[in-house]
Order: sequence, then structure tokens, then C-alpha cells
Amino acid sequence: MINDILSGIPWGIFLSFMIGPVFFILLETSIIKGFRAALVFDLGVVLGDICFIGIAYLGSFRLIQSLKDKPALFIFGGILMLAYGVISFISLRKEKKVNTLEIDKEIIKKNYLSLFIKGFFLNIINIGVLGFWLAIIISVGPKLEMENSRMLTFFSAVIITYLLVDCVKILLAKQLKTKMTPTNILKIKKGISIVLMVFGIVLITQGWFPKEKEMVKNAFQNIEKHEKY
Repeated sequence: MINDILSGIPWGIFLSFMIGPVFFILLETSIIKGFRAALVFDLGVVLGDICFIGIAYLGSFRLIQSLKDKPALFIFGGILMLAYGVISFISLRKEKKVNTLEIDKEIIKKNYLSLFIKGFFLNIINIGVLGFWLAIIISVGPKLEMENSRMLTFFSAVIITYLLVDCVKILLAKQLKTKMTPTNILKIKKGISIVLMVFGIVLITQGWFPKEKEMVKNAFQNIEKHEKY
């Protein structure tokens, strides 16, 4: 259980710093309307993520169950993650200048219920988010043996970490907003794309050389046993 939680924390941090419309509206809402309004908006975004996780999980469950003990699934998940990163990186190369989002003032003038609903819909209309969660499930699912309890623990860790990091972002909104220059935004987006590509390559390697993976795993287990005794 602890390992599943620890596995989810980096993904939560990573997700929180993916630059997009939600990122800037969250900062703007915090600056203009305060912490509570920004948190309510963020909870709507999280509900959208939970819906996407459910859709991606149900859509890929049979595929993962049938292939979870086969290295082909790691290769497939790695290719999906690598493709996601490559497409993101190539699209960024076409952007000579990345402008900060023009904030729709109507989004941040409404009441809490409206903020929650708009956070949900702003996230749910981005189909790329579904692809992101699908790539994570296909990549992580076999490692968690597709056990419902372990999957729930992992994604709970991701979402809770995401929310906690977002709370810090909300509190530091003014400082972060001044740092989000077009150059810095482009650098962060490129960094995220490269991380996704590296992770995809690692997964493909695990699927391509399953015997070597098992040898390394057994070697670490033997080392741990010797340390205990």
C-alpha cells in the first residue's frame, strides 16, 4: 500500500504543473476571488479528472486484464506515452511565442457553484486529458496487477497530491503569475513533454527486455534479504 501511495505522489506533482487553461484560471481566480473560490474551481477540475480516470479504466480494463502478464502491454503503454510526449513537443516547436491565457472574467465573477461547474467543464472538454489518464492506466495498471484496491490507492494518492500542490499554487498565486513569462511557460511545457518521452522509452525497454527486468528485480530482492539478515 505504501509503495502504491509513493508511486502516485510524483504523478500528482507532475499533473499539477502541466501548463494549460486550468493553470492560469486557477491563479487568476486565487488573486481576484481568494483561496476558497480557487479551491472550489479546482475541485470541479478534479471531478473532471475522476470522470476521465473512470472512463479510461473501464475502457482499458479488459485489454489490460488479457495482457497484464505479457510484455506487449508495457510496449503499448510506452508507445502511447512516448507518442503523447512527442506530439506535445512538436506542437510546441511551432509556437514561437506562448501567450498567457486571456482570462474570461465571467469565470471568476460567479458564485461557488458556478465556479465548480466551470472548473469541471473546462477540464472535461479537453480530450487530451483523457488520453493522458489512459496512458497512465495502461502503464501503471500491470504493475498494480489491476487490483481495484491498489488502483484506488494509487489514483487517490495522485489526486490528493495534485490538490495539495494546487493549494500551494493558490497561496503563491501572485508570485507564480509574475514568473509565468512566455519563455518560462515554453520551457516548462517542453520539460513536461521530454519527461513523458523518457518515461515512455523506459516502459518500452521494460517490455522489450522482460528477462533483464526480472533479473534486476530479483537482484534487488536478494540484496534486501541479505540486509535483513
